Amino acid sequence: MSQLMDSLLGEIEQEAPATRRTLERVPGDKLDWRPHEKSMALGQLAHHVATIPGAWAQILSTDSMDVSELAGTSAAGSSDELLPLLDKSLATAKEIMTGMDDQRATGTWKLYAGDQKVIEAPRVACFRMYALNHWYHHRGQLGVYLRLLDIPVPSVYGPSADDNPLAEMIAAAQGGKS
Repeated sequence: MSQLMDSLLGEIEQEAPATRRTLERVPGDKLDWRPHEKSMALGQLAHHVATIPGAWAQILSTDSMDVSELAGTSAAGSSDELLPLLDKSLATAKEIMTGMDDQRATGTWKLYAGDQKVIEAPRVACFRMYALNHWYHHRGQLGVYLRLLDIPVPSVYGPSADDNPLAEMIAAAQGGKS
């Protein structure tokens, strides 16, 4: 396995729990809700967040792709399908990434729009940009959707206004002292 991919896979595994906590809070009765007419519906965004790692690992396992091959964003039919989708996506990403050696990881990947080349970059750089950074961006959007729906936003990189695991641990430790 590529040391580069191993590093990125470690990051995926580190980020997965925060993504899981965010997806767990998606309300099944609001999947059609959108904050603006130009925005994705909550069910589309949540489905997208759940599937990004595996989808981009599959895309980047090829040598190139045409933008016409990119499918539109599917929507979750229920909130119950989000965590299984995430689990499947993570398993797909892990399988593809562990099978990639350094030569393949640093090899060139290309994106075309018809005959025009839009992107040409090392596969590992594309994975960073289009899988990981893309994933974090949309997970952040999902947190905003939750806030706008008045649903408690989970802790991701630190406490949120609704979820402060460190304060809870401190309170529990102080409560345990007599």
